[in-house]
Amino acid sequence: MSNPYEPKPPQRVEPIDDLMIREDEDDPQTGADRDRVSSSVRDIASRIPESLSSIGRDISRTIERAMSAKDDYVVAVKVSHEAQEKLENLVQAGVFRNRAEAAAFLIDEGIKVQSPLFERVNQKLSEIERLRAELRGLINTPQ
Repeated sequence: MSNPYEPKPPQRVEPIDDLMIREDEDDPQTGADRDRVSSSVRDIASRIPESLSSIGRDISRTIERAMSAKDDYVVAVKVSHEAQEKLENLVQAGVFRNRAEAAAFLIDEGIKVQSPLFERVNQKLSEIERLRAELRGLINTPQ
């Protein structure tokens, strides 16, 4: 009986590769052509580890950026010329790195200042959801 933890002897599998140049084929190519093709294949194969490593680094960087930006959302908004100038002034003064950061700050501050409005909106949304549920109940109730 075999044990799943017992290593199996490696099996020799002949690779199938369309780029391989077989020695036993009658080929009209000269020896120089064969060496040139073989050298090109070796060059390409030697670059594979470097390419895979580069891909790995790119994936790592992308994941790090995504994780660090987990609370950031992108919203496209139109602003007046005056608002655009004010955002640009904050950037030029060095308060923010870019207009998007300045706009995000001002939006957050505006939401804080308008908190009574948002409390009222949340109450109305709760009331609307309660009325919708009531209507669904009326429709789903057999007569």
